[in-house]
Amino acid sequence: MEIDRDVNPAGIAEAHKLIQPHIRLTPVVALDGSDFGLAKMDLTLKLELLQHSGSFKARGAFTNLLLRQVPAAGVVAASGGNHGAAVAYAAMKLGRPAKIFVPRISSPAKIQRIRDYGADLVVGGEHYADALAASEIWRAQSGALGVHAFDQTETVLGQGTIGLELDRQAPDLDTLLVGVGGGGLIAGIAAWYAGRVRVVGVEPEASPTLAKALAAGRPVDVETGGVAADSLAPRRVGEAVFPIAQRHVDRVVLVTDEAIRHAQKALWAGIRIVAEPGAAAAFAALISARYQPRAGERVGVLVSGGNTVAVDFDR
Repeated sequence: MEIDRDVNPAGIAEAHKLIQPHIRLTPVVALDGSDFGLAKMDLTLKLELLQHSGSFKARGAFTNLLLRQVPAAGVVAASGGNHGAAVAYAAMKLGRPAKIFVPRISSPAKIQRIRDYGADLVVGGEHYADALAASEIWRAQSGALGVHAFDQTETVLGQGTIGLELDRQAPDLDTLLVGVGGGGLIAGIAAWYAGRVRVVGVEPEASPTLAKALAAGRPVDVETGGVAADSLAPRRVGEAVFPIAQRHVDRVVLVTDEAIRHAQKALWAGIRIVAEPGAAAAFAALISARYQPRAGERVGVLVSGGNTVAVDFDR
């Protein structure tokens, strides 16, 4: 039986208590913007790439599997890669079968993670939407529990626990930059802060799902692609998460693929962090000056995942 919970600070706190034994309290690192050639400022990175399964997605996966009744058929999920790895990891740890559908654009590192966690993996279709359609067919045929990557209450509650942790670790933030794909991550975090911190979404120019939705006043289909397509490129932002983002997200800025690659290199050169493209998008907003902090502004950046192949950023 599913348990309905409101996506608000109380619901997120309950979710955190539930999943805390199964997730890592990921660290933060305090830096100066000048370390990266930026103006001098207080900069805090939340290193969610050190989470189980290599991304923040483990939070939403465990919240789903612990709050909802999992049938004998197990769970099924569609993913660009990170959500699939997270669901496969949570299912492995909790002793449940998992079937994961990913498109061909999913990175080899993410595909390997899913296989390593013992899930039944299906690779097919060009985009996330294709994997989602195939997973829905399997869910209907098998009776497995569908775990949506972003547009589901339990998923959003789980991702919102990042906000709870960061609020304790860095209580004086003025602004937090968060990469946006389907919207579950930024909706959960923004719901936690509820306006106490300015939450700014960052999307690739090639996949402006939330930016276009905010402009239209509703979720709309957009063209997607770019270097972060395996994590930040669903065709549209989630229907359930959009009202939360509309209410609590300050604004969305767009960054180029070139800026994302530059941000990856800067994170490696400055702090020896290997972030996947989607995880570097938020930092790219600073590096490319698409987001320009005010004097004295204390800025946080979520580095959300590290499931990528090793790259020689020093070249």
